[in-house]
Amino acid sequence: MTYVVTEPCVKCKFTDCVDVCPVDCFTEGKNFLAINPDECIDCGACVPECPVEAIYEESEVPAKWSEFVELNAKLSAHWPTITGRKDPLPESEEFRGVEGKRDQLSEEPFQG
Repeated sequence: MTYVVTEPCVKCKFTDCVDVCPVDCFTEGKNFLAINPDECIDCGACVPECPVEAIYEESEVPAKWSEFVELNAKLSAHWPTITGRKDPLPESEEFRGVEGKRDQLSEEPFQG
């Protein structure tokens, strides 16, 4: 089993979870984080750190976000690893708690 980042992270990209990951399994896109399922050791340290409650154990991902299991695997294969905390996106507070953001997820890797 692995952990999965889901829709609440879109356009927020808080990195509190990255800071506690012991194996650097997070990858970074333009406006979303993903977990590399091949690197995740299933420790769950990231779950309580996520301020928008976007991270779930794979078997517990809500049905409405089930596509994020495959999406994390796909995106993390092409995105750079993020190893430390960064500032959230400028619009993070505006998009915190907003539902239906899947169409706003950029599949581009983080450049910068």
